[in-house]
Amino acid sequence: MLTEESGLERKFCAAGGAVTMREGCEIAGYASLFGVRDQGGDTVMPGAYVAALKRLAARGGKVKMLWQHDPAQPIGVWEDVREDAHGLHVRGRLLDDVARAREAAALIAAGAIDGLSIGYRTVRATKDAGGRRSLTELDLWEVSLVTFPMLPEARLNGKAEADEAAALEEMAAALRRAGEVLAGS
Repeated sequence: MLTEESGLERKFCAAGGAVTMREGCEIAGYASLFGVRDQGGDTVMPGAYVAALKRLAARGGKVKMLWQHDPAQPIGVWEDVREDAHGLHVRGRLLDDVARAREAAALIAAGAIDGLSIGYRTVRATKDAGGRRSLTELDLWEVSLVTFPMLPEARLNGKAEADEAAALEEMAAALRRAGEVLAGS
């Protein structure tokens, strides 16, 4: 879904399993993927965030973490926002002292919330004959936790991490039992 209000665009765009929740309040993942066309027909190109991130750093600013793009509902802080070869990677913390952040953490843990979305203003883009845009420079304002990400495969993998942790615990227990059997023989 692409919405525009006062020049601010919001794009739901995380890729399957790219967003994770750790240690109760820490979240990380890709808020945008390069070269992947979204449901609105836009493709973010590598380098699209570089200038905006430099401007923010120069003035001591930060990309905001919001709930469902609502500027009245900040729920945490992004501690690291950077481009890499795949896209825009974010890492941050939900704030325990914020009621909505506690709700978000519970919803993430339950698998009810599983997407990231970016709020930005397009600085430079090109359009093809079909009207699809290649976004080459964006002024990034915020990254939100959202219910419905732009890409159908945009999902949190917190459940997969829980399943992996349970599998590792089972494996460790099996190895302990095997060690006890071997020690007894």
